[in-house]
Amino acid sequence: MTLRDVRAGYGRLLEAIVLALVVALTALVIAGATFRYAGASLSWYDEIASIGLVWLTYYGSALAALRGAHIGVPGLVNAMPPAVRVVATLFAEAMVFLFFILLAVLGWEVLQVLEGEHLVSLPFVPTQLTQSAIPIGAALFAVAEALRLPDVLRDARGGGFVDLEVKEAMELAEHGDPALPGAKPGEPR
Repeated sequence: MTLRDVRAGYGRLLEAIVLALVVALTALVIAGATFRYAGASLSWYDEIASIGLVWLTYYGSALAALRGAHIGVPGLVNAMPPAVRVVATLFAEAMVFLFFILLAVLGWEVLQVLEGEHLVSLPFVPTQLTQSAIPIGAALFAVAEALRLPDVLRDARGGGFVDLEVKEAMELAEHGDPALPGAKPGEPR
């Protein structure tokens, strides 16, 4: 099994988690709106919906990290000579690892402090469960960065980084927007 296989499997796992969270959150919002419209608001809806959004944010950020889709400044880094680019990349990656490892450790400590606490609207749900997304998401993010690190270093040593937004804009300009039926390149949308 290669690193590429591990990365692909990890990506599928994160995609499945994010998909399940999106589906669950969508169903929750539809149910909450339906019950509210019917005059029988769910007392726990707001609390659970906000927790679901936090979970989606943490797990989704790990998936984005694996894909290299977080905000960056590739143009600035690419303007550096390759040796400086490698040093800047190593420094940036070290700061990312430091932050997320610290977040995971401190998030775990917060879970210990929350022992015995429960949600207000659903007293049978432990607060530790709802807040577990912080240390778990941070650890998943760090793993995603570690799996991407060889590619990041290869790009830093080589021709530089691809600006995904520019790449996507160029593809849209060349091929049109696939979300718009019949759209052709150069036509107003």
